[in-house]
Amino acid sequence: MTREIIIAPSILAANFARLGEEIAAIDAAGADWIHCDVMDGHFVPNISFGADVIKAVRPCTAKIFDVHLMISPADPYLEAFAKAGADIITIHAEAGPHLDRSLQAIRALGKKAGVSLCPSTPEGAIEYVLDRLDLILVMTVNPGFGGQSFLGSQIEKIRRIRQMIGDRPIRLEVDGGVTRDNAAAVAGAGADALVAGSAVFRGNGRADYANNIAAIRAAAEAGRVPKLQYGSTSLLRTGASELVR
Repeated sequence: MTREIIIAPSILAANFARLGEEIAAIDAAGADWIHCDVMDGHFVPNISFGADVIKAVRPCTAKIFDVHLMISPADPYLEAFAKAGADIITIHAEAGPHLDRSLQAIRALGKKAGVSLCPSTPEGAIEYVLDRLDLILVMTVNPGFGGQSFLGSQIEKIRRIRQMIGDRPIRLEVDGGVTRDNAAAVAGAGADALVAGSAVFRGNGRADYANNIAAIRAAAEAGRVPKLQYGSTSLLRTGASELVR
């Protein structure tokens, strides 16, 4: 069956002065997942927030927390993010020497395991860990800052990774400069989970966020290849308790 498109607003673009309210607003506005961009000022040139902030806002929604660790090393912090309420933990292929071991550690914590690729990293970097993965995240900007422009060069990478995935029950997510204007191309290449930050948090609250999410979703659905089969199982769009095979 064809998987539903997931829209995962990145709270990096939210108003941090009222972060809990912003998360509740995008939940009510139709967000499927809550994307949490964790930056350390070392692996990427910015610092965002850590496990304590995720723990503090976890009660604000029952939606899946999609935690993207742009940190190095990641392994020492996996347990903290798992305990804070992450449902999916995504690490970078470039962030450590033992990717297979790190993915095993995430699953041992009872969480879904994801891997992210920077724009310059070829898809071959994850060829031998595909069966450890629940999610692959393609960065369509260089990680570290919100509000960057989408890198069109990554469309073909998305397409090649979709072919690599085959029938495996792996979500293919895209993060970086995603808007209603490029969502069709992203989904047409095979992505089924779209992270959007400033394109969602534009406007003044729930009603505007709902319109933004709906516009991105409609564009993505319109761009999909007809009857494209992504496998027989899916990650559900609703609450974290339903994140199942």
